[in-house]
Amino acid sequence: MTVVPDMSLWTGRIDAAEGQGALRWHQWIKPLALGMPAGAALIGLASDEGVKRNQGRTGARLGPPALRSALANLAWHGSAPLYDAGDVACVGSDLEGAQHAYAAQVTELLTQGHLPLGLGGGHEIAFASFSGLADYLRGQTPAPRIGILNFDAHFDLRHAEQSSSGTPFRQIAEYCQRADMPFAYCCLGVSQLNNTQALFEQAERLNVRYRLDRHMNSWDMPALEAALDEFLSGVDHLYLTLCLDVLPASQAPGVSAPSAHGVDLNIVEHLVRRAKASGKVRMADIAELNPGLDLDHRTARIGARLLASLID
Repeated sequence: MTVVPDMSLWTGRIDAAEGQGALRWHQWIKPLALGMPAGAALIGLASDEGVKRNQGRTGARLGPPALRSALANLAWHGSAPLYDAGDVACVGSDLEGAQHAYAAQVTELLTQGHLPLGLGGGHEIAFASFSGLADYLRGQTPAPRIGILNFDAHFDLRHAEQSSSGTPFRQIAEYCQRADMPFAYCCLGVSQLNNTQALFEQAERLNVRYRLDRHMNSWDMPALEAALDEFLSGVDHLYLTLCLDVLPASQAPGVSAPSAHGVDLNIVEHLVRRAKASGKVRMADIAELNPGLDLDHRTARIGARLLASLID
């Protein structure tokens, strides 16, 4: 499947008088093509079919272009290649087909040596991102130790007749069971009031590590850092996924399910950067941006900042 990026989204301010030291993302990024040097590659899953199936508010299918627009005008401080690999779109209600096509793109990006950075879309992107990474790594070793680090107000471990934005980590657990791989899942920022007792029991059965949102404050940082470091020490590769509803509604209003409490951006960004510093991140994505519910592009800007923190 050939995905063609829309480079017209990459526009912004140009500070020509200040020279090459004043570049912005829109001036640095290039459309991906075969044979290009290894770098970070943005790949979108334009879907909110999973959100619809999960009885949420739709609109996240417009998240990938909104994230690109928010990224475009950021000052560029890196030196490594940066590419746009385009979007895989969910056609009609064929979520499973879109997930399969996106996962194949992720596997191909990894094969070419790139760091795939996924742009959602609903959190149904998570199963597709993990599948693409796991398919690639299983070509190298039968049972890779992949850690799943999810910043999220929800476990997303639901049982349902159809896959949705509420089922990806249950699907990943089933994938790991079929492939005889360990299921190493850590969820940070869980809202007790927005996850049923059945979901907490499911998390316990699957040995999920988690932290409640109310236990993720600045004064909890030493314990948070220690817990994250311990989790990272037990895996060889890391899939990092950021659901924007982990943030307080005041910071991230543009999501299907805004958080009454949430985890402050300072905490989330610090832990994301710490995870990146481990050198184990092989795949990352941002999920649940709903531009139609955003206020002054507030959520898109935060999503762009968090994504930028993952790039050298």
